[in-house]
Amino acid sequence: MKAHPLVVVMGISGVGKSAVGHELAERFEVDYEDGDALHSEANIAKMSAGTPLTDEDRWPWLADIGAWLAAREVSGGVISCSALRRAYRDVLVDAAPRVMFLHLVGEHDLIKSRMEGRDHFMPSSLLESQEQTLEPLEDDERGWVFDITPSPAEIVDEFIDRSGLSEGDPA
Repeated sequence: MKAHPLVVVMGISGVGKSAVGHELAERFEVDYEDGDALHSEANIAKMSAGTPLTDEDRWPWLADIGAWLAAREVSGGVISCSALRRAYRDVLVDAAPRVMFLHLVGEHDLIKSRMEGRDHFMPSSLLESQEQTLEPLEDDERGWVFDITPSPAEIVDEFIDRSGLSEGDPA
């Protein structure tokens, strides 16, 4: 039996991971989870105060995201997660080897304006920290980079095209 797509929608805060993730999960009729919901209260408090997370803060969170992905190895799923560094993505791949990455990128000013216009615990003051931490996908990683200016539906269309997936069909 073939499995359904298993995708991490990644990128810095404010790029639209949740909107694209919801759209993708809906198209393939698989579970969606916002990775932010898996953060500990301590992590949320730290970010809300404008303090960037350390690797030590992130490891348990990434383990929880990896467990979420592993539990959907057959049924498929889509989760949003910043996955800023290669080491973080490797944790996710170790938990769910067939995971694909949909990496959203955009201009600093556009992202900052999006962050300032929403109700979220992540303040725009952490944007620069996230940009500095971000390590782009490498050639040997299973993923693709997408600009955030098109609509979520258009981004999902392009992801489906580039990944070779077919809507409604197992991956």
